Amino acid sequence: MKRLLHYLSGYKLESILGPLFKMLEASFELFVPLVVASMIDVGIKQSNAAYILRQGGLLILLGIIGLACSLTAQYFAAKASVSAATCLRNDLFQHISNLSYTEIDTVGTSTLITRMTSDINQVQTGINMVLRLFLRSPFVVFGAMIMAFTVVIPLLSVVVFGILLISMPLYKKVQKQLDRVMLTTRENLMGVRVIRAFNRQKSETARFEEENGLLVRFQVFVGKISALLNPVTYIMINFAIIAVVWIGALQVGAGIITQGKVVALVNYMSQILVELVKLANLMIIISKSVACMNRVDTIFKMEPSIKEKNKVFASQENSLPKLVFDQVSFLYAGAKEESLSGIDFSVKKGETIGIIGGTGSGKSTVVNLIPRFYDVALGQVSLDGRDVRDYPLEKLREKIGVVPQKAVLFKGSLRENMQWGKKDASDEEIYRALDIAQAREFVDGKKKGLDLYIEQGGRNLSGGQRQRLTIARALVREPEILILDDSASALDFATDARLRRAIKENTGDMTVFLVSQRAATIRNADQILVLDDGKLAGKGTHKELLSSCALYREICLSQLSKEEVERDGR
Repeated sequence: MKRLLHYLSGYKLESILGPLFKMLEASFELFVPLVVASMIDVGIKQSNAAYILRQGGLLILLGIIGLACSLTAQYFAAKASVSAATCLRNDLFQHISNLSYTEIDTVGTSTLITRMTSDINQVQTGINMVLRLFLRSPFVVFGAMIMAFTVVIPLLSVVVFGILLISMPLYKKVQKQLDRVMLTTRENLMGVRVIRAFNRQKSETARFEEENGLLVRFQVFVGKISALLNPVTYIMINFAIIAVVWIGALQVGAGIITQGKVVALVNYMSQILVELVKLANLMIIISKSVACMNRVDTIFKMEPSIKEKNKVFASQENSLPKLVFDQVSFLYAGAKEESLSGIDFSVKKGETIGIIGGTGSGKSTVVNLIPRFYDVALGQVSLDGRDVRDYPLEKLREKIGVVPQKAVLFKGSLRENMQWGKKDASDEEIYRALDIAQAREFVDGKKKGLDLYIEQGGRNLSGGQRQRLTIARALVREPEILILDDSASALDFATDARLRRAIKENTGDMTVFLVSQRAATIRNADQILVLDDGKLAGKGTHKELLSSCALYREICLSQLSKEEVERDGR
């Protein structure tokens, strides 16, 4: 809640004026029953038409002023709540962008989306309602109590706060189940092609209905408890009104009070009824908002596992290896076994390194340690003789161009996508990168040049076209280290060969990592790393490994002809 108060402090005027105008509106409302009572006792009893018209005009004036105050209060309350929620959403997005892969993997994308949307929307509604009603309703209730004392209020308070204490933990459970529904939805939308290919629509629909049904049951159960507030409140207040009318009638008959005062008492009781109903509903909204804000706070409390050291290094030429893995081990969060163990190798400037191995052998994990997407558990990764953990993240990642397994493009022009690699990249630099990535031909074929429109996720391009454009995007920045993480899997062998040749001929002293399942892709690398179950099974050239590493030879025999393997091994 401190975080919300911090955001609202930036909109002090709106946060103060909203409740202030609501209290002014309530003040005018409290005078209405008195005016009505005087109309009855003076105007009607004495048949004073002029007095009735004056009091009627006063009622209209009070109504107009109350309406103006209400609209003004709503404006300021809405402005404060929307502004605070916007700040909260912006800060949460920035915080999430600073989290490492470890935290994002742990929390899950669907949960983060729920926090950014549903939870913050609920917080925004809570702020709005609190600013409008939290001071107004108690003010009217206690004001009406002073003007028409009643013993019902303590009983109502017990009901309201009792139901609040029961419903608040249940709303947390509802929001948690909403996360599960979001996760199921995301999995189905992301994997829709696989689901249809395996004809699993019915089973997945049943799974979604089960999760959604559980959410509905939770919501209905909490709704039933919350729904008790209004009828219980109405019953108690209406019994109180009956008592007021009954006792008032006796008092009027005895000449103790007038009919107008009885009407005023009934009006005050009605005001108490209306405001308590509002207050009860406000408490429900507050309980939802508090539960959602607590969930958002859990994300804010997550600290990035990757810490920056703001050391500044002067660039220098040295004879040290470009990159060194020194007995590196790595363990994913929550995993029981190491994904990498004792990885040890060094890379010279300008070398091409091939990484090959079976599925789950740790190929992508190795290259993810270079730009510090994850941090090592043991050992050290050094770049230019310095531990990568000593670099500021921005400086480190400026040196590295990464092309991930999944080709991701963003909505906008081709030029805008390419300038992700380098903000001020010229058209000439972009076209050069497209030439190296073997993408120039199909770009020219679309006849829109760098103004070619890319749909979200690159939906209007084929898989191979997306991969070549992501490679070009990395090449635009001319990094010192280029990481191609199985990023040519959708290319045919001829295009793949041309791509590798172009990268070798046009990247100068750039150090290139080729992660691939294809032996043909990495066979000409200066050094090949063979991974098996997180361990380095072999390292060397293609020829050396054919004779020294049984696993590498087995991989080559499964993909190349026996004659070709034997010829290369001589």
